[in-house]
Amino acid sequence: MPDDILARFLRRQYEDGMALAAASDLLQLQPLDGDPTDRYVAEYFCRGLVRAPERGVREHDRFRIGIWFPPDYLRRADPFQVLTWLGPRVFHPNISEQLPVICVGRLRPGTGLTDLLYQCFEIITYQKFAAHDPLNEEASRWARANLHRLPIDRRPLKWRACEVPS
Repeated sequence: MPDDILARFLRRQYEDGMALAAASDLLQLQPLDGDPTDRYVAEYFCRGLVRAPERGVREHDRFRIGIWFPPDYLRRADPFQVLTWLGPRVFHPNISEQLPVICVGRLRPGTGLTDLLYQCFEIITYQKFAAHDPLNEEASRWARANLHRLPIDRRPLKWRACEVPS
């Protein structure tokens, strides 16, 4: 059982993450065991790029990421420990093709679940990518040469509230 401060943080992340998933057509969030849970699988239904051995680079619309808040997450945050790329074999500068890692950049301790979910969404859809020092150099070259095609998916992760005229 985590300490009280971490437990409150984790419960809040659960509430916020599930609220975001409920307000999105592009995200499903599966909390894993635990009370409070410190692990999730996020499944995105947005357009990104994958590498298919027989067909090269092509668009795809289903991606999975594992998220884990380690016991010391409020004091130290290692993005390669917190986020795990689960599939498919993606083509993106911030995601390694050899290792199950995704780099969202510098990650501050205590970064909330919804912030992580948005950052991963922005990476998958090419709204954000590392032009320098990438995990996938070939994908970085492709992105720089194809800026006119980016982002791959322009839809928002969360529905926008509509005001109904009175």
